[in-house]
Amino acid sequence: MSHAKRLKTGTTIAALSFALLTAGAPPIHAVAAQDTIGVTAEQSRAIFNSPLGTQAEQQAIRTQLLQYIGSSPTGSSIKVGLYHFWDAEVAQALADAHKLRGVAVQIILDESTVSTRPSDPSYGILSQALGNDTAQGSFVSTCPAGKSCLGRPEFGKSINHNKFWLFSQVDGATDVVVQTSSNLSPSAYSALWNDAYVLTYNTGIYQAYGRYFDALVGKSWSTWSYTSETFSPYKAYFFPYYPGTGNSTDTIWNTLDNVTCNYTASDGTAKHTKIRVGMFKFTRQGVADKLVALKKAGCTVELVYTETDSAASSADGSTPGTWETLHSAPGFTPVCYNEDHDGNTATSRRIMHSKYLLIDGKYDGNIKRVMWTGSHNYTGPALRENDEALLKIDIAAVHDAYLTHFNTAKAAAVPGTNDNTTGCKGVVNQPE
Repeated sequence: MSHAKRLKTGTTIAALSFALLTAGAPPIHAVAAQDTIGVTAEQSRAIFNSPLGTQAEQQAIRTQLLQYIGSSPTGSSIKVGLYHFWDAEVAQALADAHKLRGVAVQIILDESTVSTRPSDPSYGILSQALGNDTAQGSFVSTCPAGKSCLGRPEFGKSINHNKFWLFSQVDGATDVVVQTSSNLSPSAYSALWNDAYVLTYNTGIYQAYGRYFDALVGKSWSTWSYTSETFSPYKAYFFPYYPGTGNSTDTIWNTLDNVTCNYTASDGTAKHTKIRVGMFKFTRQGVADKLVALKKAGCTVELVYTETDSAASSADGSTPGTWETLHSAPGFTPVCYNEDHDGNTATSRRIMHSKYLLIDGKYDGNIKRVMWTGSHNYTGPALRENDEALLKIDIAAVHDAYLTHFNTAKAAAVPGTNDNTTGCKGVVNQPE
């Protein structure tokens, strides 16, 4: 496809995106049918599932992945870094792509994919079709039991928590990166609010993810160090963040440290930067402290989360945690979206599983709308121990698409602002 044709298509879809975003805030299940939102000549787009919607709306991300797998031609490659893979239909589609069309398929998974659900057929389908020899052109492999591929053994238990897909070629696009918050499992579709971001034709980012994938497969923990790579309008960050300790080597803390809360717009009016966070687990104290500091400095701060930690969840019951910190700033009211496990179908059976940060205002000296998404929770292990990827997207329309998703999830959240519960405070842990 020519650059001119890509530009025309991207511009057309961008106009559709703008119309959707300016026509009010429709419920997520109304948007989901039109949730491929293009924003640039690269045909980048955001995809959101809706656990409140129809089966098609719940499986929007899964459907896109199946379309890409099915349209990968002979001689192309598919690489997958994923935490949990429990979907036999997707596994069979990958097996068929390799066996029937000669697509090179390479997959690296967390070992718990196999050990925690040994009866699930997905890994067996992949293993039989692809083999397990990482020296071959196609394979499925896992990180060591109880450990991420790149985490240092002395740090203890860790996981390969990645959720990215790389397609060298699909129908109409090359160098396709899908960075998502979604695993492959029935609950990921029906019970979890997830997002995926697709970018194409950015060879730099595609190759950066490819290098990270190779490090995961090689289990190169002894030589690994945290890395980030920028290919405008994107920046990719690859974890674990090692070596490093403290806030100064915390990617999210440093990101927030670049925010200016109060600024003057081009028309001379006084403005306040808006920060929104949609997060599954939030237990990193330094990041909580920074958000509260920014709120007190004049920023608007909003948070939709599933689980924090608190004094009630600490060993002695007295050490304040992120829950107490995040509730300490006047005017900052976190919203919890948490499965209550009470068996009552009338109460919450869903959770916020996305992991994104939206900034609208003055960031790094410039007035812009920018965002970050990926597999990276705001927890200690996600920073120092786990295999994780995070993607910065410096495109205003993408920020706006995610803002629509954020507002819809926030409006549907249960228990919402009434979050003084054992689940929201981490006393009862929320399973991945």
